[in-house]
Amino acid sequence: MKKTTPPIAKTIPHYATNHNIKHVDNYHWLRADNWQEVMKKPELLSDNIRSYLDAENDYFEAEFGEKNKQLSDDIYKEIRGRIKEDNSSVPFPDGDYSYFSKMLTGKQYAQLIRTKREGTKESILLDCNVEAGENYFGFGGASHSPNHQLLLWSCDKKGSEYYTIYVRNLNDGKELNDKIENANGTGVWANDSKSFYYTELDENHRPFRVLQHFLGTKQTSDKIVYEEKDSGFFVGVGKTLSQNYIIINAHDHVTSENWLIDANIGGKGSSKPKLVSKRKIGHEYLVDERDGQLIIKTNIDGAKDFKIVSTSIEKPEASNWRDLVPHIQGVLILDVIIIKDYLIRLERFEGLPRIIARNFATEVEEVIAFDEEAYSLGVSVGYEFDTDIIRFSYSSPTTPAQIFDMSLTSGERTLRKEQEIPSGHNKENYVTKRIFAIANDGEKVPVTLLYKKGIEQNGKAPCLLYAYGSYGISIPASFSISALSLVDRGFVYAIAHIRGGMEKGYAWYENGRHEHKKNSFSDYISVAQMLIEKKYSSKKNIVAQGGSAGGMLMGAIANMSPDLFAGIIAQVPFVDVLNTMLDDSLPLTPPEWPEWGNPIVSKQDYQYIASYSPFDNVVKQNYPAIFALAGLTDPRVTYWEPAKWIAKLRVNNLSNEPLYLKTNMGAGHGGASGRFEQIKETALTYAFAIQTTK
Repeated sequence: MKKTTPPIAKTIPHYATNHNIKHVDNYHWLRADNWQEVMKKPELLSDNIRSYLDAENDYFEAEFGEKNKQLSDDIYKEIRGRIKEDNSSVPFPDGDYSYFSKMLTGKQYAQLIRTKREGTKESILLDCNVEAGENYFGFGGASHSPNHQLLLWSCDKKGSEYYTIYVRNLNDGKELNDKIENANGTGVWANDSKSFYYTELDENHRPFRVLQHFLGTKQTSDKIVYEEKDSGFFVGVGKTLSQNYIIINAHDHVTSENWLIDANIGGKGSSKPKLVSKRKIGHEYLVDERDGQLIIKTNIDGAKDFKIVSTSIEKPEASNWRDLVPHIQGVLILDVIIIKDYLIRLERFEGLPRIIARNFATEVEEVIAFDEEAYSLGVSVGYEFDTDIIRFSYSSPTTPAQIFDMSLTSGERTLRKEQEIPSGHNKENYVTKRIFAIANDGEKVPVTLLYKKGIEQNGKAPCLLYAYGSYGISIPASFSISALSLVDRGFVYAIAHIRGGMEKGYAWYENGRHEHKKNSFSDYISVAQMLIEKKYSSKKNIVAQGGSAGGMLMGAIANMSPDLFAGIIAQVPFVDVLNTMLDDSLPLTPPEWPEWGNPIVSKQDYQYIASYSPFDNVVKQNYPAIFALAGLTDPRVTYWEPAKWIAKLRVNNLSNEPLYLKTNMGAGHGGASGRFEQIKETALTYAFAIQTTK
């Protein structure tokens, strides 16, 4: 096939001045002036921008997609072959019923199913395959009413994360006339099943207020329960497991504030929200309730890794809080669940997760942990408050997921489900290791490895090195049906647990954000160098992978150490950091200032962000092969960020390595919808990794 010419974006200088510093952006024109409209109606994108994105897609298809179709098809078939297509979740009981989801062979989306509690005949409450049709379909969640007669459910059919909420009568399967537009996911029922609460998105795609909708009324008459005035705070709504209170949570990345509404008020008209503790910059807390007592996870009073406190519902202020589980530095409390007689917490101790269940009456604690070097652990309790059963899931890079129910009264564990791999999997054929790289400042950076047993540690193995490293999000060492397609081809699959996550506690996050952000980048480079030094791989034989904020990492390391990598996979990459943080009209910008800094008001923040922002630091040098993926209707990382980045790279790259941009013109941040379409995207990225390291 004849080689096609890569598109070269036109340059139109766009100047801006901040803090007396002049900044030029030659590709600003790729940012659609009507981006808010494009999110809802992609067809409104201007012809000149669409033409450029189409040209990039055509170039990718001609130069990579078509030439590697067989390889990507093979990987797709392998990954799909590891999925048990006719698969069901383990039912959660609620009153007289049990609820679960089911996937059918050949279908992209789940069905929501209900049976009688004893597990009799199944009733399909919602079939997402029917609702999706042939279009993009983003499921926003579902919630059955307390009387089990109605179902709230929501979906997004553009990829822009503007959800529409529907109310379905579960007796006849028909939708009520109640329909809510521009919602942020689904809603939360009042206890009388006559109204629900939901969060509305503003014109800049920010969840900014909570409303109460009464069944049978129009959305325009919905009552505003809470409205956030600070554009830097996002709003969410939930409910205590006790079913006693609706919780309104306002938050950015480092500060939170919670309000409570009596869930029993319902159709009588909502009570005024009750403030728990007034927001204070840097104070994060989450609230639950039991027997009139609030149980709160908080970092107050220097509890950096969090502690758990309690107070009465009548006196919720922080001055009345008393410790239930004190703060222990280095033991990070990840999650707290309250049931009638037990406090359950998920925490990370010495880098590994564990579950601890405390009996409120006796204060005796049960610890659930495992012996592997690296593993993932999760806990849930379903719908019921008055229970002694907890459910936990366990997996490791070599061990498929297992789901257990455990009675906290008897201690008995019941294996409810084990992930089946139809094409076969023998964990004894693989090796999982937890090793450490030494960062520039001496910190030990954890690294999880997965590779096939028998691979020689001689530097010849290709490696895919994945990382994220932002917002305190930790990457679990869990089982991946996808990664095996690389590992079975001789790859070492590595996860770098760099600063910016919370793998080693809250301080690990603090030292990888804001004015310490560059630690994330240098940590990653140190991991790559360690893998080379210890001969797990070699220079120019490592493919870097990261998405979203992890895509920023990809852009940064491409500028800082391009010689280490054979290729870079950047999925919906946040690479235009300075311009985005200067644009307070964008959905995520104000809430993101605590994470990255506010370059509008702070010259110091401006200069620091400018010193690493991947787009701004592209220079004339040899870059490795790069594959960037974007979504046209992505409200989180707008399509123009990767588009501008690749455009600038293309005119500065001195190597002959390819630069690809693939924009999904009908999807957003999560890529293509449907489980099989998502596998196709994974197969493409893995094909790129394999071809790049040949």
